[in-house]
This record gives sequence, C-alpha cells and structure tokens, in this order.
Amino acid sequence: MEILEIILLVFLIVCALFATLSRRLLTTVLIFMSYSLVMAIIWILLQSPDLAITEAAVGAGVTSILFFLTLKKVHALKGTKDE
Repeated sequence: MEILEIILLVFLIVCALFATLSRRLLTTVLIFMSYSLVMAIIWILLQSPDLAITEAAVGAGVTSILFFLTLKKVHALKGTKDE
C-alpha cells in the first residue's frame, strides 16, 4: 500500500508543477481536476471517506464547473463566441 501512496503523492507534485507551468487555461483546469480526484483517492486511503467525498464533490466537481463557466464567460475557450 505504501508504494501506491508514494505514486499518488508524486503524481500530486507533478500535477501541481504542471498546473503552474501550463500556459493554456483549459489545460490548467483539467490538471486541477485530476489533482482533486487524486486527493480524493488519498483521503480514502487515509480512511477518511467524508473528506474524500467532499474533495471529489467540491474540488473536482463544483469548482471545475465554475472554472469552465468562467473560461467560457471570458471567451478563453475556442468556439464560444456570442452572437
């Protein structure tokens, strides 16, 4: 089990680095979603299901939807021109 935890923690560090170094906003949001999902898995491994559910719902769910809506509103996504 320790090897899985180490792999997940390394993945979190890689996601954090790529999210800060990414130049495209959409890519950053997708990396953030994967970061939140891995955090939810780590919370499950730490036997904290209430935090895992909260992280999955808020981190990967609601926050990502708000980011996507914001990107659409500021016209950062291609093909979202208002007519």
